[in-house]
Amino acid sequence: MGPQSSGKSTLLNHLFHTNFREMDAFKGRSQTTKGIWLARCVGIEPCTLVMDLEGNDGRERGEDDTAFERQAALFALAVSDIVLINMWCHDIGREHASNKPLLKTVFQVMMRLFSPRKTTLMFVIRDKTKTPLESLEPILREDVQKIWDSVPKPQAYKETPISEFFNVEVVALSSYEEKEEQFMEQVANLRQRFFHSIAPGGLAGDRRGVVPASGFSFSAQQIWKIIKENKDLDLPAHKVMVATVRCEEIANEKCGSFLENEEWREIEEAVKSHPVPKFGKRLSSIIDTYLSEYDAEATYFDEGVRMGRRKQLEEKLLQLVQPAYQLMLGHIRSGTLERFKEAFDAASSGGKGFAVAARECTENFMSHFDEACADAIIEQANWDSSDKRGKLQRDIDAHIATVCKTKLSELATAYETKLKEALDNPVAALLEEANDGTWPAIRQLLRRESEKAITSFSSALSGFEMDEETKEQMLSKLEAHAREVVESKAKEEAGKVLIHMKERFTTLFNYDSDVPRVWTGKEDIRAITRTARSSSLKLLSVMAAVRLDAELDNIEKTLSLALVDSKASSSSNKNMAPTSVDPLASSTWNEVPPSKTLLTPVQCKSLWRQFKQETEYAVTQAISAQEANKRNNNWLPPPWAIVALIVLGFNEFMTLLRNPLYLGVIFVGFLLVKALWVQLDIAGEFRNGALPGLLSLSTKFLPTVMNILRKLAEEGQKPTDTNTNTTQQNPPLASRSVRSGPNEYSEISSSASSEVTSSENGSEYSSPSWHKAE
Repeated sequence: MGPQSSGKSTLLNHLFHTNFREMDAFKGRSQTTKGIWLARCVGIEPCTLVMDLEGNDGRERGEDDTAFERQAALFALAVSDIVLINMWCHDIGREHASNKPLLKTVFQVMMRLFSPRKTTLMFVIRDKTKTPLESLEPILREDVQKIWDSVPKPQAYKETPISEFFNVEVVALSSYEEKEEQFMEQVANLRQRFFHSIAPGGLAGDRRGVVPASGFSFSAQQIWKIIKENKDLDLPAHKVMVATVRCEEIANEKCGSFLENEEWREIEEAVKSHPVPKFGKRLSSIIDTYLSEYDAEATYFDEGVRMGRRKQLEEKLLQLVQPAYQLMLGHIRSGTLERFKEAFDAASSGGKGFAVAARECTENFMSHFDEACADAIIEQANWDSSDKRGKLQRDIDAHIATVCKTKLSELATAYETKLKEALDNPVAALLEEANDGTWPAIRQLLRRESEKAITSFSSALSGFEMDEETKEQMLSKLEAHAREVVESKAKEEAGKVLIHMKERFTTLFNYDSDVPRVWTGKEDIRAITRTARSSSLKLLSVMAAVRLDAELDNIEKTLSLALVDSKASSSSNKNMAPTSVDPLASSTWNEVPPSKTLLTPVQCKSLWRQFKQETEYAVTQAISAQEANKRNNNWLPPPWAIVALIVLGFNEFMTLLRNPLYLGVIFVGFLLVKALWVQLDIAGEFRNGALPGLLSLSTKFLPTVMNILRKLAEEGQKPTDTNTNTTQQNPPLASRSVRSGPNEYSEISSSASSEVTSSENGSEYSSPSWHKAE
């Protein structure tokens, strides 16, 4: 290995009798050996292979392509036992011409990539001058030692001397052109050293890690592959290195200036809280300013390096700007979403259909978002706002779905409420009537109101443009809700069936054509009771089950036979077997599913028993009132007593006829007795029994008599003119009394007694009966 056109191939051909191509000096100095050539040494034992490497520091490759020089040198050190380093005598002491940088790089990489082994480094000094070899050899050994000391080594070889890995030999040759004979003689002497070189003490006598000849080809291929893959050997040229360092400094300077830019800092701070107008244009202008400044300062450096660092600077500036850009897009997205919600709520509440409003608002505000994003775009960046756009679209769709769900729920709730209002009270009224036409009327009401609500609801749903399946589901749900309302109301009324039964019984029992019954003794209480209870049983049978499907059942018949006609059925079943089963001793009705049952047979039986117990008192009271009325109306004595009174009282009767004054006394006595009768309310006092009546009358009799006497005394002390006026005012009444018959006279007596009774409250009166008696 050595510099290009330094006579390497000529030395190898004379030293090993090979046939490598040599440079033609008469055609000029140029690259002769390209790549790495391999040949067998002729006449040297044992078999020895020699490699002729392409010269380094060549004009053809230039300063930008030095990687192959390092790769070839490293390959030579990795596979060879002896490395001849060809160098001119006047290059000793120089840095690059003496291959110092090359050896440093090769040593460093070799220590890392390959296991170190003993290699002979033979420095061949060409065109030796007058300087003695004894003076040149220490310089070369010192340079090699310095290179070894400066090379970074693995931890295991930190203190290892160079002699463990390399034998350093130095030989000198005269000029081939000026002293050819001396050169040939020196080469012949050097050739002798390669005979039996692997013997102990030979040039390659300390070999380690020997590879057999059969494995040399594979080993060389693997070593070359490792060398090619190692990037440490691709060191740039000097101008590239300078351009790299300087362009990087300029790029860092511009990046720092950008961070200190006041406008950028204002934008960065402002965008944290709100969108910044003209965001994209302002940042694009700032970035373009710093890129232009970089171009102006780095224009004279290597173009590849300059453009590469420019790209890095641009990417770094964009990285600094990207968080602000993302915040800006976030503000645009959130602002667009809020404005969409307001506009959509207004549009959906207006006259437009829901689906039309959603479609138009979505298209409008997505267009606004795209325009705002275009204004925020930074020219130097190729950023895509599709993520934010997609998120905005998802947010809009989610809001539309939420509003749609809410509106549909509100709409369905509104129609359900209307159905409930339309069905609740009518169903309750129909169930309270409870007759054979109750459930047909409820079914007709349910069908009419359901059809009306479904038609209106279907029209309202058309604005949502939903699929037919969903629409049918909602309509079916509304129809089912109508049935649930009816069933729920029926269950509610069934829970109050006992109250309704008692109310119906009371109405039918106590009223006759809306007129309160007076138990005079002529009424058939048994028949009235049977009719009222039969009607209550009808109500019980109607509320026992839900009949919205027009299915026939035997509930009424079963209840009637088991409850109302139980005596007749029991008398007719006396001859039957005693094991007959009670039809109400069950928790289900025949032909009625449990889901439609409101009152089970057992519950109906229990309710009927309680109903009879709670209505028995009203029947008993009616019977008692009827008997009491009969007793009160039966005031005449028996016929035999009347005959006895006529026979025995004939003399007294004739005495009264002979003396009319007795009649006046009797008449006055009658009026007094009548007044006491009315005043004391004797009939009312004896209504609760004889003993309580007597006790009550005993306490009230004396005060009442005293009150009547006091009133009579007051009447007697009034002035004469008052009596005259009273007499003048009463003749029509008196004349009417004279003309009337016995019945009219009794009415006048009753009126007088009533007037006496009213005088207890302090009102003054004049009785026509008393004037007549006067």
